[in-house]
Amino acid sequence: MTSAVTSTVMAARDRRSRLVAAALMEAVLLAGCVATDGDGAKARNELLMLSLLTAQQSADTTAIVELFWPDAVYDDYANQLQYRGIEEIVGYVTSVHVWADDVYLNAGEVHASPEGAVAEWLFAGVQARPMGDYVPTVTGREVVLNGVTIIEVDGGRIRRAADYMDTAPLALQLGGRIELPGGQVIELEAGN
Repeated sequence: MTSAVTSTVMAARDRRSRLVAAALMEAVLLAGCVATDGDGAKARNELLMLSLLTAQQSADTTAIVELFWPDAVYDDYANQLQYRGIEEIVGYVTSVHVWADDVYLNAGEVHASPEGAVAEWLFAGVQARPMGDYVPTVTGREVVLNGVTIIEVDGGRIRRAADYMDTAPLALQLGGRIELPGGQVIELEAGN
């Protein structure tokens, strides 16, 4: 494709993502007006989860701020970190965009309850910029990861969230290797 066509396609995709995010946020706000018990709360919490994943994919900081309570907590169990307050949460939730292009985040299954929701998701992105000291060079490689996010909801907004994923595939897909005690080495075969 020519760069003009590519730009047009990317702009259309970006507009579509913003429209989907806006529609999800509107649905969340409307769902907050219905009964907060039983099926209404479950539907609202499913929409909250889908809205969170959409906001993460597009780095929509406005949506993220609206989804969380200002004093919410977000646990990143893979890296043993906790983010407190909306400013830290926005930084964490949008951090993948610092190093990745073509970010894709898709919910496979969402399991909602009146108190929150759990989503299984698939993440994909291309490492286009350094990842700080972790990966200081650009590999240009695509990374595909699976994970789970849990949200706890209070008053129609997220009070607490937590991500669970295995980060070993991230290191391996970027060309790293894992050396275990005893000398065993884990690495992807060339071409994977």
